[in-house]
Amino acid sequence: MIDKRSIRNLDFVFLLCLFLLLGASILILSTASLNVLRSDPYYYVETQTMWILTGLVLMTITTAIDYQKYRRLSWWIYGLNIALLLAVFAFGTSAKGAQRWIPVAGGFNIQPSEFAKLFIILTFADFLAKRQGKLNRYRDFIPPFLFVGIPMALIFKQPDLGTTLVFAAIFIGMMFVAGANPWKFGSLLVGGALVVGVALWLHFSTDLPSWLKFAEGLPLPMKEYQLKRLTIFMNPESDISGDGYHIIQSIWAIGSGGLWGKGYRMGTQGQLNFLPEHHTDFIFSVFGEEFGFIGTSTLLFLFCIFLLRAVSIAVKAKDLYGMLVVAGIVSMFAFHILVNVGMTSGIMPVTGIPLPLISFGGSAMWTNLISIGVLLSINLRRQRLMF
Repeated sequence: MIDKRSIRNLDFVFLLCLFLLLGASILILSTASLNVLRSDPYYYVETQTMWILTGLVLMTITTAIDYQKYRRLSWWIYGLNIALLLAVFAFGTSAKGAQRWIPVAGGFNIQPSEFAKLFIILTFADFLAKRQGKLNRYRDFIPPFLFVGIPMALIFKQPDLGTTLVFAAIFIGMMFVAGANPWKFGSLLVGGALVVGVALWLHFSTDLPSWLKFAEGLPLPMKEYQLKRLTIFMNPESDISGDGYHIIQSIWAIGSGGLWGKGYRMGTQGQLNFLPEHHTDFIFSVFGEEFGFIGTSTLLFLFCIFLLRAVSIAVKAKDLYGMLVVAGIVSMFAFHILVNVGMTSGIMPVTGIPLPLISFGGSAMWTNLISIGVLLSINLRRQRLMF
């Protein structure tokens, strides 16, 4: 439980940013989803409000729990994580070519890959804390990679490329905070990025030199539509009615907003349903169209303050485990924000990553708010009470 004397440790600026972002979610969903389900225009707003309210209850409960208890249950949580991800293949339902959801009751589905992000943060933090000072050699990176790689591979298999990339961001962020040798670990990351870049080039290239002809059309462990989504942002006009359609409509929506925006519920790309997935993955585009540069800048400013206050919580954490957990949560949120804003602006691949605390989605909202509850638990207990 929470000691009343530790309430003074709460970061109220952080909480203010959180509630402003949740309010922005309701505000923009009330316009973005207005014409998605014409028979019930406010279905998504009402459902999102329910997710937020129940999520806040879960956040409060999580805040009251001493975060050290997760460390003692680390391997049980890791096992539960793997079991849920495997259950997707046995009992999961499919939609849009992916098998990611497990039906629970009354039409309610959960998405284990969303909760898996928090589970891996809680367990990987313990895994790394026990290896403090032992991440200096290349071979020292193998056990951490395998620890994260197993659930990561299961998520990639669903397939869920976006969440797989989030796992990679969490892994990288937590490894650096854990003290991994920056030169050796950094060289692995650069080398990995080069390998991926060359593999993509060989896969798509049709005019290779004669000495490289044997590698032309190099097969990759991804479906062709996933590969096309990863590269179409570089030239969306090459497939205007296909994979490039999302990006083009999103750029038009944000660009047409100008400085102040077209006004609340006055956007055309969103209101007329030209912009696909505008209540989930592309909700930032609706924000840009209706509230313009000023509105999107204000939203991004709130996210920046939110992340900076979270970083300050990590710095003040009383132990390495708490610091690593916050580092994982910050990496998760920062990557989500960066990639979502980047893909809606046409400068990053479309990977299906939602905007945290804003986009519609139950499992994502619950995961985000429970994660914030864990963060607040660390914030409250940053000092040991001596009296």
